[in-house]
Amino acid sequence: MPGKPGRVVVTGGAGFIGSHVADAFLADGAAVLVIDDLSSGREENVPAAAELQRVDIVAAQQLRKAIEGFAPDVVCHLAAQASVTVSVERPEHDLDVNVRGTLIVCEAARDAGAPVVFASTGGAIYGNDAPLPTPEPFPPQPLAPYGASKLAGEAYVATWGRLHGLPNVVLRLGNVYGPRQQPHGEAGVVAIFSDRLARGEPIVVYGFGKPTRDYVHVNDVARAFVTAATTGCAGTFNVGTARETSVLELLEIIQREAGTDVEPALQPLRPGELERSALDATAIGRELGWRSEVTVERGLPETFRAFAAT
Repeated sequence: MPGKPGRVVVTGGAGFIGSHVADAFLADGAAVLVIDDLSSGREENVPAAAELQRVDIVAAQQLRKAIEGFAPDVVCHLAAQASVTVSVERPEHDLDVNVRGTLIVCEAARDAGAPVVFASTGGAIYGNDAPLPTPEPFPPQPLAPYGASKLAGEAYVATWGRLHGLPNVVLRLGNVYGPRQQPHGEAGVVAIFSDRLARGEPIVVYGFGKPTRDYVHVNDVARAFVTAATTGCAGTFNVGTARETSVLELLEIIQREAGTDVEPALQPLRPGELERSALDATAIGRELGWRSEVTVERGLPETFRAFAAT
């Protein structure tokens, strides 16, 4: 960096967001190596033009060998334990994958002379007392181990960049949605609602439908990774729309496309879940020239149609 990277590693590239990031780099003319242990990712998500190596990021020797052998220009790190509720139930596992795993990725990338673009989280880091939309300088106040582990991962990515003179980038993502998101377990609410409406199954809404999130389309997020990898500008950037959308608003938009009128069952928020979130994306627009392009009014119906077609 700067300039177009010719060779890109994407950890977690068989997952929802990672596979779209791999697609975006391939479309930009790069060679892509996907590193994924397939514990939650799917092999069919990996683009045909990408190479896949089944490696766990906490297996340091294997990871280093895979990255060194590929000789990347940049490493996009998206492999993670991504469930808030799992982090509450199994904080040591969350720590191992999201903190120790990130350190191992940073070390392997450093050995290869490649900068890291790290997928962090916005709402889960900033907490409930943040001004909305939240700017990057606001002091993080995570509500769950997941947010704490991502914040620790950010610290290693930024420190390794300063220590070794690499333009490492942290991207704090909003609530990402779009095709390939899995509706099983603790998945994104858009995937869950779309799947259940398509199947005619009941809907459960937590927080009595009041919680808000900054919903950002996966194509916009993938474009942010490509942009961050080409500018050579280090730093921490929010990736969002600066817009709050409540869970009930989101359900209404999806139901309009589905042609349904399901009355959801309302439940309280689960431990560690956020009440409101929206990300100020001024800095990434100013420094990297990125801004969201897909509105929820357009992206949510498209996402539902993708689920309905499967």
